[in-house]
Amino acid sequence: MRRRQFFRAAGASALAAGFGTPRARGVVPSHNWDKYDFGAAADAKDRLYQGPFPQYPPEEVVPGSSVVMITLSSREIVPNYGMGLTVYVSGDFWPPRTRGDTLEKYCEDLISLPFAQKVYVRLNWRDIQKRPGKLEFPEGWKVAFDAARRHDKRIGFRVMLENPDHPEPGMPEFLMTQVPYVSLKGHWERQGSRARKKPLNQMPRYDHPAYQAAFKELNELLAEELNGHPQIEYMDTMMYGFWGEGHSWPYEGNPFSDHAAAERTWIAMLETQLELWTRTPLVTNTQPDFSRVGNSELLDRTVRSRNWIRTDTIFIENEQIEPLSNRPPWIAAVCECGLPGDMTTLLSEAGLDQSENIMEHVLDVGANYWSLWNFHAISAGSLLALHDTRPDILDRAARRIGYRIRPSWIWSYKKDGYPGLVVGLVNDGIAGVPGTLRLTVFSEDGKVNRSGCVDPGFPSPQGVRQAMLPLPKGIDWKGLRLKAELEIKGQRHRCRWACRQSLNADGSLTLHPTAGLG
Repeated sequence: MRRRQFFRAAGASALAAGFGTPRARGVVPSHNWDKYDFGAAADAKDRLYQGPFPQYPPEEVVPGSSVVMITLSSREIVPNYGMGLTVYVSGDFWPPRTRGDTLEKYCEDLISLPFAQKVYVRLNWRDIQKRPGKLEFPEGWKVAFDAARRHDKRIGFRVMLENPDHPEPGMPEFLMTQVPYVSLKGHWERQGSRARKKPLNQMPRYDHPAYQAAFKELNELLAEELNGHPQIEYMDTMMYGFWGEGHSWPYEGNPFSDHAAAERTWIAMLETQLELWTRTPLVTNTQPDFSRVGNSELLDRTVRSRNWIRTDTIFIENEQIEPLSNRPPWIAAVCECGLPGDMTTLLSEAGLDQSENIMEHVLDVGANYWSLWNFHAISAGSLLALHDTRPDILDRAARRIGYRIRPSWIWSYKKDGYPGLVVGLVNDGIAGVPGTLRLTVFSEDGKVNRSGCVDPGFPSPQGVRQAMLPLPKGIDWKGLRLKAELEIKGQRHRCRWACRQSLNADGSLTLHPTAGLG
């Protein structure tokens, strides 16, 4: 799809409609996200005291406190949950275009890339379900899953309900005799090497009872197998139209009786996903509501339920930059933007480095993830060639994207005979913590184990977030370990500190005095 044309067309339509005109019933408008009330973040369980920390009378919260240890920012890639460069096994096309390689070699070459921390897979609905009541994942999914496990990289994925790059209809065959397709107005010349069995201008009656029942079953089957699965990073919400992005551009209208019915249907479909995916983050596209199916409301409900957001392929459009830039700090942002497919297109006619341009603007919106994806031409060779030619581009992105947490200062104090620590947390990344950070100070023998959480989204990329960890009486802090975990949807994910000081195998930091502080 020529998505830049899509955004130009969408923008022209908005201008033609005029500002301040009455909106059609059932269409929830987009809005500014800065200072918008999305509700509170999740409660921080075992919330740690986070200040203020007076050292002197009359309050003396931390009497006699002094800095006993410091850390410096790491220069290494930190492969934590909720962030990272994401290599695509498949984007718009399934099965993957392996260019003559076996599936095993194709997946291994991509997933083993040292500058990639996560893996992404898109499949069509009919690729994973041939009959009611049972999922049958294709061989490519199994091969990718196995390679990701061997390389200790988690997977994000989407099931596409419709896909213009696939010659078959989106629905599984068993639904084709039950649910009708509706023709939309407009024309789009779509090139393809394989004959199509369905015109591009048709969309299914998503609100048909048989479709709704099958959609719910699809999510029940997926969630039963993958909700909270240790290898799954997130799942994209299944949205209306092409590629599940939330539109059927360039065709006018939608297959519903009116816009209110469209919005009601998609709210119900989102709620089904929110109900079933209780342990794995859902990620909803920031797509402008070109097809008027309620995208703004879906996005709003996604954030209110503390799930995540993403943009597909293009984020130069004002309406998408707004939510990415002003999302609540505990909400992760996924940025998909394809890289050149071969080395001959690295520079524009004016000499602009295309890959650096993309990378810089992904960082500008404070993304947690960025796609390692050659637009319609996925290739480990192209990504390696880019890295060999301009290693600074991908290396810089991998070392800045997302959140990068470290205990910059550690203070020791004693109050009423009880020792304690205050940890000054710093975030050297570009995004907030996409959940709640839990701190634990513990001893190897298990006699000391004090734990608690800082407020969701903190520490932010600016400033220091302090948190107090009281210790049992008679305990010396030296030799204890400090670890961090990210809590999201009731799941805990181990975090490796992004500090230059040496860490233990589990990513924790052994506490000891830093020489020269006095």
